[in-house]
Amino acid sequence: MNIVALIISTVAGLSTILGYLFIYIKPKNNTNFIGAALAFSATIMILLSVTELIPSGFINLEYRFNLWIAFLGLISMIFIGNFISRRIKKQIDKKKQINTSLYRVGVLSMVALMIHNLPEGVLIYLTTQIDLELGIKLGIAIMMHNIPEGIAIAIPIYYATKSKKKAFKMTLISGLSEPIGAILAWLLLSHFITATFISIIMLFVAGLMISISINDIFEEAKKSPRKYLYYGIILAFSIFIINLIIF
Repeated sequence: MNIVALIISTVAGLSTILGYLFIYIKPKNNTNFIGAALAFSATIMILLSVTELIPSGFINLEYRFNLWIAFLGLISMIFIGNFISRRIKKQIDKKKQINTSLYRVGVLSMVALMIHNLPEGVLIYLTTQIDLELGIKLGIAIMMHNIPEGIAIAIPIYYATKSKKKAFKMTLISGLSEPIGAILAWLLLSHFITATFISIIMLFVAGLMISISINDIFEEAKKSPRKYLYYGIILAFSIFIINLIIF
């Protein structure tokens, strides 16, 4: 077991807790703050899907098979991701919560990001095995985008339930899936984890995150004045571009 790879993946994963800390901000208007925070995190998730997950997954499938297989895999995973997000949504809506729609956004984000963090943990482990410096840079880059992902979980859960403990627990669970991915890479790599498998997971997660971002997170964010959505979107693009330039 590469302990350094495990440490890097753990630090990157637990950076979601930094997103949790945003619940301690005391805004003058909760609705405006929630709207901006959700628009920010949803935009980050969409940008990650469109610029990283989909291209990486698609290109690898095209390389290993052909263009049509890659295209079929992309469309299939997007539909499956959308279908699963709707099924989870129906299950959540059966529960009585203080704010069902806001709570649903937090739970859906947690599920999507748990699945998203697993292959990231695998990627960090493999990269660190090959090149330690590159593994560290990758870990920092992933840590930077895990912070807004933590916001996507913690803010809606906290404001829906008024429970800091529940918001922390769900954010932590999502973050821990990253080192779990590294451990799985160590235990199962030679038998189950292949480049094709990772590519399919990437496309599936992209479909899931895009569906949740558009159908749930942005819909919830629209309950605040439109200008706060724009603030969140502009901030997300700014941070994402800076992250691309640096890393």
